[in-house]
Amino acid sequence: MNKPKILVARAIFPETLARLQQHFDVQANQADESWPAARLIEKLQGKVGALTTGGDRIDGAVLAACPALRICANMAVGYNNFDVEAMTARGVLATNAPDVLTETTADFGFALLMAAARRMSEGEHFLRAGKWNTWRYDMFAGVDVHGTTLGILGMGRIGQGIAKRGAHGFGMKVIYHNRSRLDAALESECKARYVSKEELLRGADHLVLVLPYSAASHHAIGAGELALMKPTATLINIARGGIVDDAALAQALREKRIAAAGLDVFEGEPRVHPDLLTVPNVVLTPHIASATMPTRLAMANLAADNLIGFLTQNKPLTPLNPAVLTIK
Repeated sequence: MNKPKILVARAIFPETLARLQQHFDVQANQADESWPAARLIEKLQGKVGALTTGGDRIDGAVLAACPALRICANMAVGYNNFDVEAMTARGVLATNAPDVLTETTADFGFALLMAAARRMSEGEHFLRAGKWNTWRYDMFAGVDVHGTTLGILGMGRIGQGIAKRGAHGFGMKVIYHNRSRLDAALESECKARYVSKEELLRGADHLVLVLPYSAASHHAIGAGELALMKPTATLINIARGGIVDDAALAQALREKRIAAAGLDVFEGEPRVHPDLLTVPNVVLTPHIASATMPTRLAMANLAADNLIGFLTQNKPLTPLNPAVLTIK
């Protein structure tokens, strides 16, 4: 019997690819080419499944051109590259890779907070430029982290991980805002207090964004929100590009209306707003919050497990639109 055909849209671990090849006729992209939509459509012809990453857009046009497609398994917890409504309408399953990256991403979020607050990137650039030849009392003096107020916008698993690091490790007072309030036991575990979005913005010394991207969360932090923040505050985005108005943030940083920012995600990435590249008080990283070898392997394997589970037994592990499973 011929094996079902699938596409692996970007390079993945050889061991994960070998697992998939046991079950499927796999067309791989180990050269890691970034395909435009037309090329992706071409590659998807005759494929029943695809392992995708956040840069592979699966929308109505792609789905209409690829009638054989039954599942797209994202190697990421975020899935704003999927038009889930269009996928559901066409009976195409969408899956993501949650949980396996929670602690690693929370580690990175806190590292980015520390780097921004303590002006590490500015200090490194200064040193590398050969400018370090003296000492001043205010030389790269940043803001404290310990004992300050940590604000979290979006209190899912990653947000909770950051809250625990702040409260238990750094003695921070934790406040948060979320679409729905956590139950009392979780709030107690995180030592976190629920507040309105306005109170969060006004009260946080360090604000970390961990909310999913949607039309409703587009520019959730814009000029108006930045104006509410303390001039000594830092802003950290490890969620998704588009949640922050990057142009407004660059202006606020340049005018010192907030002290610093740390960004791992950007609007229109991999392009970065040029204004962000010219302000010194921002730490910029290329969407690497989940980037440890064990975690990335776990993400790849979970995406593979979703493909194998669905296409062999109709039992994916992390479906985003499980209604598709009942469609005959």
